[in-house]
Amino acid sequence: MPAPAAVGHRIVHSGPHLTGHTLIDTPVRALLADVADLAPLHVTPALHVVDAARELLPDVPHVACFDTVFHKDLPVQACTYAVPERWRAEYGLRRYGFHGLSYSWALQRTAQALGRPVDNLQVVLVHMGGGCSACAVRNGHSVDTTMGLTPLEGLVMSRRSGSLDPGALLWLQRRHGLSTDELDDTLHRHSGLLGLSGTSGDTRDLVRARAEGDAAAALALATFTLSCRRGIASMAASLDRLDALVFTGEIGEDQPEVREEICSALTVLGVRGGLLVPELEDLMREGLRRINQAVRSVPVLVVATGEIQQIAVETRRVLGVADRTR
Repeated sequence: MPAPAAVGHRIVHSGPHLTGHTLIDTPVRALLADVADLAPLHVTPALHVVDAARELLPDVPHVACFDTVFHKDLPVQACTYAVPERWRAEYGLRRYGFHGLSYSWALQRTAQALGRPVDNLQVVLVHMGGGCSACAVRNGHSVDTTMGLTPLEGLVMSRRSGSLDPGALLWLQRRHGLSTDELDDTLHRHSGLLGLSGTSGDTRDLVRARAEGDAAAALALATFTLSCRRGIASMAASLDRLDALVFTGEIGEDQPEVREEICSALTVLGVRGGLLVPELEDLMREGLRRINQAVRSVPVLVVATGEIQQIAVETRRVLGVADRTR
């Protein structure tokens, strides 16, 4: 392999001071450390990698590529929590949104598949993997998304709870004496599909277990797919029309049962079930596949996850290097 000319790093959370992908220098590194507690599962390990890479490759530029940048122009009503101004102004409490690198890649692929310019598309993108979220895109811009200040809000996920009544957390603290650390660990690592099933956070395991009569696995999948439908429908409420529903992420790519259960119950949005099931090998080779069969239904697409490719795109863009890979 040739010597690397640059290193691109996926950093989930940019915090309030960084609104674009950027070179990592000492001041930027300090800003990233300051926001690590907003996405502790992601940013802290990523910074260990940043430090190691900068030490091993000190003579090449290192670029931070943020999942939040895709959502940087969210309308004010979409990024504002209904809390007192002091919390918003002094503490910086607002919604950021995540999975932006995945959404950037999926949006470009969707425009190519439909033969339409990005700035004339209104779509709902759904990233389903270890973390899950949905996003409404209007004319090339994110206008709403299910994740918030942290990647814990929104859809049910593999091991993360997704949205939960904040009153429930207060009750757990007051009535049952759960500490902040206990809540943090449980909501991030022991909830979601794993918490519901008691056995696995992997939908492949749960689909098999459900077929064998496992009631907890069946409940986990039913709760998950309902959560996804709720998220998709809420995102569609921020659009004038729905030009396509797009799945990406590991579950989005490789779990046809989940896609079918989501789409077959979204007829209110013009989405229909009876989806095609592309071979994963074909999907990975081609990069995307349109899977709806009903002629008058909203197009449903699966896009192979492209976060790594998008990091390369953004790194070249920051460095002013022509991108010949797209």
